[in-house]
Amino acid sequence: EVQLVESGGGLVQAGGSLRLSCAAFGFTSDRYAIGWFRQAPGKGREGVSCIFREDGSSYYADSVKGRFTISSDSAKNTVYLQMNSLKPEDTAVYYCAAAVGRGCGYEYDYWGQGTQVTVSS
Repeated sequence: EVQLVESGGGLVQAGGSLRLSCAAFGFTSDRYAIGWFRQAPGKGREGVSCIFREDGSSYYADSVKGRFTISSDSAKNTVYLQMNSLKPEDTAVYYCAAAVGRGCGYEYDYWGQGTQVTVSS
């Protein structure tokens, strides 16, 4: 069974950086996508970024383009979200999710527990 574990959240000042990790367990091939989502207090869930592991295709929400970078370490079976130039509006619980056998833009089958990112002004 697929399991996802997020880590790397914390408290930073505006303009600072964090790197989130999504460790993936239970995959039997590289044909899956990992998406990052976030949910701020009082707001709905927002898609942030996604990577299709098979070919490395990546996607970003307009709000984070130029600031966030998604990457994958196949040896560690981990997907990262490097977040630079953080803004207070980036404050949210960040989740990673997996779409097994499909690429980005499809429904996600598994979700991690979330990691809190707080950006102070």
